Amino acid sequence: MIKMIVFLGNPGKQYDNTRHNIGFSICDYKYPYITFQKKFNSLFANDLSLKILKPQTFMNNSGLSVEKAASYFSLSSDQILVVHDDLELDFGEVKFQQGGGLKGHNGLKSIKNHLKNDNFYRLRFGIGRPKHNNVSSFVLSTFTKDEQISLPLYLDKASKLIDYYT
Repeated sequence: MIKMIVFLGNPGKQYDNTRHNIGFSICDYKYPYITFQKKFNSLFANDLSLKILKPQTFMNNSGLSVEKAASYFSLSSDQILVVHDDLELDFGEVKFQQGGGLKGHNGLKSIKNHLKNDNFYRLRFGIGRPKHNNVSSFVLSTFTKDEQISLPLYLDKASKLIDYYT
């Protein structure tokens, strides 16, 4: 049973509404009423039956926050759901899985390294793949105008999937 949801993103206003921060966007959409506190190098909430974590390390070090919270609450990897962006899925496509390939996602690699396995659940939110090879600039870019129009529909879809699996 999932007991903690980790929403991935980068801290700082300059990263708001970027593709890489879709995890934070999904959290803000789903839980607009939650009051977060600073704990575990993250913004943390425990007002629900679930623990909610938004790591405030940069994406590549997300595992540090996840490990601290998991250790504190004695959670195993299979009690954690990580919500993140995914280049391999078309924009707006959402998939749920446990374990599996990390597809070069450094935030997921960090979590795997800190938890010592990849048995955590994942909600993969498709951000598409860039037409050019500059993945770093693409994931740090904002969504196109057309994508922004349909984004609320996909945020709602992700929110409902979280409800379904938790």
